[in-house]
Amino acid sequence: MNRATPTSPHPPGGGLATKTVLVTRAAGQSSQFADLLTAQGATVIEMPALEIRPPSSWAPLDAAIAELPSFHWLILTSANAVTFFFERLAIAAPTATLDGLNIAVVGRKTAQVLSRYGRSPDYIPPNFVADDLVATFPVAVDGLRILFPRVESGGREVLVQEMTAAGATVVEVPAYESGCPAVPDAAAIAALQAQQVQVITFASSKTVRHTVQLLAQALGETWQDVLNPIAIASIGPQTSETCHELLGRVDIEATEYTLDGLTQAIATWASASLA
Repeated sequence: MNRATPTSPHPPGGGLATKTVLVTRAAGQSSQFADLLTAQGATVIEMPALEIRPPSSWAPLDAAIAELPSFHWLILTSANAVTFFFERLAIAAPTATLDGLNIAVVGRKTAQVLSRYGRSPDYIPPNFVADDLVATFPVAVDGLRILFPRVESGGREVLVQEMTAAGATVVEVPAYESGCPAVPDAAAIAALQAQQVQVITFASSKTVRHTVQLLAQALGETWQDVLNPIAIASIGPQTSETCHELLGRVDIEATEYTLDGLTQAIATWASASLA
């Protein structure tokens, strides 16, 4: 759904009632965030900066699924990882059971998606980042076999490196891929050029990198000019690091690294700007 042209007025009293927010989440995955923002009164424009697709080969994941009884823990750090793992499991080993396999997830949204497959996580770290999963893991990992289905390219290596250093055998396999769309959304580019956007949001480092790529593709060397008057909102420290690297600043950062947390941070920023 293209939300560049609102079909209904802002709800009264919304904290973002005067703001237009550009959302860069994956195509087909931005509606939840858009709904949170519109509930606060914002106008939402979507410019997808990610396309989620299958990995280049299913063979590594299929091989790991064939050895499921040998693993002690399954680690799922995103909703996409949950969805692609369980959908592939149903194809590659429809009678397989996860009995005896502990599952750790990062974030409430990931846990919610896991519940659709009839499982509850055995562990969720207090902060919704992979680094915290490593730092707070509930058991010693020395000697454990851990299955880690993940994005094929561009993911951070801290989890694998630190758990391996602590004595675990971590089998990381590509479960999905996230790439850059071929072309940017024309309506979103037009809104940026017309200076109709007050906030641009980033929920991952890849969305930052791909947005830069899409803006450069559409606007050439002047792409940075359209962002100068726009507040840059980041979901958390790792995304903020990439924003600083490629955009030179971050104006809003969520204190809780979730879409709800990012929405609240934007609303707080908007209220402060009106004070």
